[in-house]
Amino acid sequence: MRHVTHLPYTTKEEEHVVIPMSDGVRLSARIWRPTSSDHEPVPAVLEYIPYRKRDLTAERDSIHHPYIAGHGYACVRVDLRGTGESEGVLRDEYLEIEQRDAEEVLAWLTDQPWCDGTTGMMGLSWGAFAALQVAARRPPSLKAIAIASFTDDRHADDMHYMGGAMLSDNLAEAGTMFAYATCPPDPAVVGDRWRDMWHERLEHARPWVLEWLRHQRLDEYWRHASVAENYQDVRCPVLASSGWADGYSNAVTRLLAHLDVPRKGLIGPWSHKFPHLGEPGPAIGYLQEVVRWWDHWLKGVDNGVMDGPMLRTWMQDSVPPSTSYEERPGRWVAEPRWPSPHVHPVTHPLTGHRIAPPGALDGERAPESAEDTGERTGGTGGEEDRNVLTVRSPLSVGQFAGKWASYNAPPDLPYDQREEDGGSLVFETAPLTERVEILGSPTLDLDLSADEPVAMVAARLSDVRPDGAATRVTYGLLNLTRLDSAEQPEPLVPGRRYRATVHLNGVAQSFPPGHRIRLSLSTSYWPLAWPPPKPAMLSVHEHSSTLTLPVRPPEKADDTLAAPFGEAEGTPPIDTTTVTPPEERWDVKRDLVGYRSELDTVKDRGTVRFEDIGLDVGRRAHERYASVADDFTSVSGESTWTMGFRRDDWDVRVVTHTRLTCDEGRFFVDATLDGYEGGRRVFSRTWNETVPRDLL
Repeated sequence: MRHVTHLPYTTKEEEHVVIPMSDGVRLSARIWRPTSSDHEPVPAVLEYIPYRKRDLTAERDSIHHPYIAGHGYACVRVDLRGTGESEGVLRDEYLEIEQRDAEEVLAWLTDQPWCDGTTGMMGLSWGAFAALQVAARRPPSLKAIAIASFTDDRHADDMHYMGGAMLSDNLAEAGTMFAYATCPPDPAVVGDRWRDMWHERLEHARPWVLEWLRHQRLDEYWRHASVAENYQDVRCPVLASSGWADGYSNAVTRLLAHLDVPRKGLIGPWSHKFPHLGEPGPAIGYLQEVVRWWDHWLKGVDNGVMDGPMLRTWMQDSVPPSTSYEERPGRWVAEPRWPSPHVHPVTHPLTGHRIAPPGALDGERAPESAEDTGERTGGTGGEEDRNVLTVRSPLSVGQFAGKWASYNAPPDLPYDQREEDGGSLVFETAPLTERVEILGSPTLDLDLSADEPVAMVAARLSDVRPDGAATRVTYGLLNLTRLDSAEQPEPLVPGRRYRATVHLNGVAQSFPPGHRIRLSLSTSYWPLAWPPPKPAMLSVHEHSSTLTLPVRPPEKADDTLAAPFGEAEGTPPIDTTTVTPPEERWDVKRDLVGYRSELDTVKDRGTVRFEDIGLDVGRRAHERYASVADDFTSVSGESTWTMGFRRDDWDVRVVTHTRLTCDEGRFFVDATLDGYEGGRRVFSRTWNETVPRDLL
């Protein structure tokens, strides 16, 4: 990244600005703005997240907020109520009170003498969620948003559930927020009130996973703040971005397809990162794009920001399987609109463990057998039974799946899929005779039956190299009890035939000549997804099952439409010193005596000293996912977080631990929260609660 020190505007920073809410709670803001805004008001850009502006995001904030401010904006970084130095308690994500607070913050900004009455919102992840959700509420000053790594559908396409199957990130993210929401404010800012504010947070804390487990189907809890419920609520321009290695790879194209406001999309090869900090690379000059966006929509500059393609995306070249990449080879391609006129669905029948070429129906689904035209009650013998393939996967399938959303640290991308494929039903093409490129979401249409009332299917698409190494390209999950409705799931009738459609995550990927495209189906995908109560046997009727690929032939216009981005740049980060080194670990362990398997991960940021405030901060996350043999009720997940803050004689630490287990009909949550001051435990609470399984 190029560090920029000379910008069009000289700026100043206000480290702690209090913004009062109507209920008396005061939020804490950090503001960067041009010194000239004292007499020449400027638009304000808000980033609104719970991740502690004074320390935990301070380095990242120092790269982009002073940069944008230096181009003539007041950049305002606000911690949600109950986080950082903001008063109150943070009880859950995306609550109504959070969005009302944001509207009040925007109104407060427009009242400031240095603001010209025009605002925008930006952010990554929670900040992007907040911007999109607030945009749907149409506050009058909000003229545009710039968002990265987000979703518009909180139930179907977030870290909690996917295709009605529960993700292990439902536990992992709850563990993260269990820790973040219970950290103390800094006494250097709030004074002697820090201890009362901290204990208020501790007293009102609760493991969020309990609430998320109580909503295992689509209901009003998930509809709230899901923009997909009514895209027409969003009336301001949207710049949306994400990465193919991120869990949020689908929402950008959905917004492009469903919004009817000015919009632009950008999808790179990145994990859960801002594009100017993108990993795997190449990172791009995202902040330059954002400044152009604000210049047009907040200042009215006629700079052609809406010219060119609606979507620019990184078409990824083939790579060997690896859990981490510094760079993903490929090229930028462009689409004038979405859905794209250049992408064509090509449907392949599944026959004899092969992904067959499109048949006589010119890309339509292969003809069903005569028996398929009647009631779907299963085969009755003869030729039809010979076209049925079965699979019942061991719990080991999924140990090399990586994280639902990659953070690229520790290395967390899927590894070589050959071992996973040993417990899966596999179909693949013959070696390709020419290059094939796909852009969008592959779709799997299955004709199947199960021998249990609750079952799932995990579908993986891989790029298989001539030497046999298999790189997972994309995947999708479906809890088969949600075939007809995510709101009203129903148990399967064992032996009955059903049609099931599995939507795989969107991707842009090229497959070279000589490689094969492989489809792998499994009935478990642990620990990425929580398995069903019992192992289930799936019977797949191959001749009436198909895979549809969104094929995009290379376009000659790509080079002219997809103008290269500038080099990633930002202002120099604040000074920090590593006090204790970080640690990263991602271990797969198998005990062949007791048949216990574990995925053990550590993400320890070490201890970092923020030199400008003389504060040492430590963060350590430890996750463990375990199972025994193929006992589906033996699975367990654990999340342990330690957060420490130290300056002179102020020494505070929070330790959280959450463990999730199950039997066939229930989930069990056991959690602890401990607060330490000066090495002495001053707060402790334990939870032991049970939540019924809801066809999950």
